[in-house]
Amino acid sequence: QVQLVESGGGLVQAGGSLRLSCAASRSILSLMGWYRQASGKQRELVATVTRGGSTTYADSVKGRFTISRDNAKNTVYLQMNGVKPEDTAVYYCYANFAWRDIWGQGTQVTVSS
Repeated sequence: QVQLVESGGGLVQAGGSLRLSCAASRSILSLMGWYRQASGKQRELVATVTRGGSTTYADSVKGRFTISRDNAKNTVYLQMNGVKPEDTAVYYCYANFAWRDIWGQGTQVTVSS
């Protein structure tokens, strides 16, 4: 089994920056990424990154958020710049491990206007 542990959430003012980290307990050979769920809404994709570094982004975060990955540390990052109040949500780390979807416990990001 593999566990994902997120860190870096918190309160930030609109226009500010925040960096989320997610460390996996084992090496992840496949996709890793970030999803988010705002209150009363469904969980949605934010960004994903393959082991080789190919990335995808939701349209709502393109140009503001950057996903990256350190395979040696089994860690994925989400650099959030120019945050907006609508980015407020619980952010979940995701990994595909042995063809199974693995989720972190979530970290709250709150953007104040």
